[in-house]
Amino acid sequence: MDYIITLDSRQEAALQAVADKFVAKHKGDAMKALKEMIVLNGRLQDQLDALNAPPLGRRYG
Repeated sequence: MDYIITLDSRQEAALQAVADKFVAKHKGDAMKALKEMIVLNGRLQDQLDALNAPPLGRRYG
């Protein structure tokens, strides 16, 4: 991670509420929720990388 994000109290409360709901979705199993979040973030990163990749079939030079 290249930078640190600082949240104000309102943002922190909103983030905590979302995190609580996400863990509750996994029946209170924080480790299971964390693993799913890692997988979801990986998929989103793959999609971002695909959007930023040069078009296929194009040659430069």
